[in-house]
Order: sequence, then structure tokens, then C-alpha cells
Amino acid sequence: MLLRFFKFIWILQILVSLPLDYADAQKVGRSVAAKYFEKNTNEKRKSLRYMAEETGEDEASVNTAGRYLAVGVSLFSKSEAFNWGTNSKELDVGKLGFDMTYRLSQSNNIDYALRVLYTEYIAVNQKANKMSFMYAVTLPDAGAEFPLYFGAALGPGAFFTQLKDESSLTLDYQLFLGLRIFNLLDKTGFYFEGGMKNHLQLTSDGQLNGTYLACGAVFTF
Repeated sequence: MLLRFFKFIWILQILVSLPLDYADAQKVGRSVAAKYFEKNTNEKRKSLRYMAEETGEDEASVNTAGRYLAVGVSLFSKSEAFNWGTNSKELDVGKLGFDMTYRLSQSNNIDYALRVLYTEYIAVNQKANKMSFMYAVTLPDAGAEFPLYFGAALGPGAFFTQLKDESSLTLDYQLFLGLRIFNLLDKTGFYFEGGMKNHLQLTSDGQLNGTYLACGAVFTF
């Protein structure tokens, strides 16, 4: 009889202690998790604050990857074509163009960008048009927001419409110098650019040498 009484007391103690242990476990688990996340959040905030103090930027800008896009129109101020539909030199072949530049990456105060150009020509009284895809190097980088910039670009071009027996593929290259003003209207500004815009036809002996002027809008986002 006494043995049964001690067994009853022992079982009762186990049943009473189970909910308390479970509640304590829950309490401990939640508090530990809360402290862990709070610690990580504080460390991230301290890191962002330190970066902002070092670079002079606010926390939001430090945490945002800047993007740069320029879209505009261009006109040749002078152009000379050699052996393009004729054996002689021809003047004022280059006409209207539409240009787009998108920054791909930035390193050591230099921007690396993709330039896509659509250009129209009139050679030997015939129309031709072409799309060019060039890899451009520009400095200083757009993040510096310095108004003057210069650079070079190189890449292939493909004619949609070309003169008979002339190459449909070209090697395009540019040297350029420009002025750009950022954030005139929210994150929109403008640019003005000039330089050389040349190409060599790859499977024929034609080529074009020209100088151009361009202007358009600059977007940062």
C-alpha cells in the first residue's frame, strides 16, 4: 500500500513538471531567437552607418546599386566615305543616328558600358542603315557626377540595308568627349557629346570616317 502511494506521488510530480518545462523551453527558445535577430540587425546597421561615414553618403544610397542610362540623337558634322559604292571619296555620307548607352559595371573610377547605335547613311544616292553594338570605356565614372567625361568604344555593326556588293558587317570605333548634368528633374538630366564615329567594312574595302554631335537625356536609378 505504501509502495503504491509513493508511485502515485512520483507520477504526479512528473505530470506537474511537464507543462512547466515545456513553457520554460518555449520561453527560452523565443528569447534566444529574438536576441539573435536583434544582434544581427544591429550589426548590419552599424556596418551601413560606418560605410556612410567613410564615403559621405547616406545609408540608403550605400545599399543601392547605381544604374546609368543615356538616350539621345546624333548628327554627323562631317563624314567621308572611301570605296563605298564607288572608287572615289564621297562627302557627307553620314546622317541621323539614335544612341543608347547603358552602364554594365564600374571599377577604379571607370565605367564599362554597352553602346547601341542606329545610324542612317546616304552613299552614292542610296540609303543605308546600320545597328552597332560597342563596348565603351568612360571616365570618370557616372557615380562621381563630374560634368565632363571622355572615352572610347569598339564593336561590331550590321547593316539592315546596304549597297549592292558591299559588306553587311563592320567594325565600328569611337572616341568621344562630353558634358553631362545629372538630376535636373528628379533623377533625369541631359548630356551633350562630340567625337569621332568611324567604321571599317569587314568583307569589302569600304570605310567611313566622321565627326558627330549628340545630345539627349541621362537617367540614374
